[in-house]
Amino acid sequence: MKEFGLIGRPLGHSASAKYFAEKFAAQSIDAHYALYELESIEQVESLRGKLCGFNVTIPYKKQILPYLATVSEEAAKVGAVNCVKIDSCGAMHGYNTDVVGIRATLADCNLRGRKALILGTGGAAAAVQFVLEELGMDVVSVSRTAGENRITYSEVTDEVIASTTLIVNATPVGMYPHTEEAPELPYHCLTSAHILFDLIYNPAKTLFLKRGEEQGATILGGDEMFRRQAEASWEIWNR
Repeated sequence: MKEFGLIGRPLGHSASAKYFAEKFAAQSIDAHYALYELESIEQVESLRGKLCGFNVTIPYKKQILPYLATVSEEAAKVGAVNCVKIDSCGAMHGYNTDVVGIRATLADCNLRGRKALILGTGGAAAAVQFVLEELGMDVVSVSRTAGENRITYSEVTDEVIASTTLIVNATPVGMYPHTEEAPELPYHCLTSAHILFDLIYNPAKTLFLKRGEEQGATILGGDEMFRRQAEASWEIWNR
């Protein structure tokens, strides 16, 4: 039986094991997928020779890079990896399938002339920025701390919201079990011209999305992204 899994911390919100268990059962695949909640990225070494591949989530999408023998061209450009294939020699090879899910989610949106606000600066945010810049969009990043090429939440003014009509939550704020939380934004400034995209898929409709919906904004949850990146990972593991 082939073994696969997900590394990250925490993993209580994850639906990956359930998704792959159902896929394996439906397609009569002799494989197993488990969750590995690692206390530190160094523990990833224990997976060599044990797994055929694994997904990577918060907070290890960037931290995994030094442990990889190769990184795909796209993942290198993003600067983050969420899918790792382990070859027969135990070498780890990194890919980014988040970009597949992000592209699929935004495929039907009219993004022409829009400016985007990305909440977060981690591995998921890097994938979002890569896709949006690929589409020719201007991007503003938001973080809790000041830094190069980013603003803080206190700097997200009414005017910023008015000028950035695509807002993407690439943080874990609002993720199960903390479903009563939402990024600190002036939600009252949102309009029907805005699109809100939350990468979180548990819950399906976060408080961030609910507040946008109340203002008439178009909302996009993380379900499509989750499914697409999972299937893209499966394709990579079976090449």
